[in-house]
Amino acid sequence: MAELGVRHRSWTPAGSFAWLPEDDFVNHFAADVDPVKAKVMFAVQQPLHWSALGEMMGVPAWKSLPTWFLIADGDQAIPPDAQRQFAARMGATTVEVSTNHVAMVSHPDEVLQLITTAAEAVAAAT
Repeated sequence: MAELGVRHRSWTPAGSFAWLPEDDFVNHFAADVDPVKAKVMFAVQQPLHWSALGEMMGVPAWKSLPTWFLIADGDQAIPPDAQRQFAARMGATTVEVSTNHVAMVSHPDEVLQLITTAAEAVAAAT
């Protein structure tokens, strides 16, 4: 189920850039999105520069700020168990949604609710 994120078997290189082929994008990355919309998303995807996979960043904001995390329990790009580990390491408040990798497209109401809850919690704490 997690072939895309774990083995990178489906990334198609083009010089220094990579993108997902149509079949993997539509059937795995955006598996629970309407197929017509998923094909449009595929057509307009922006390639990822390979260097992005090795970039180091500074101190992550979750070390000092409250954090919320939506776990996509049907994600085929980032394994849900890995998402749970990430969220636990962050000390994040989590919500699990039966969705794939692009929850903001296939389940916008649940994503909006998570954002609203987070904003209200931060506002109440300040």
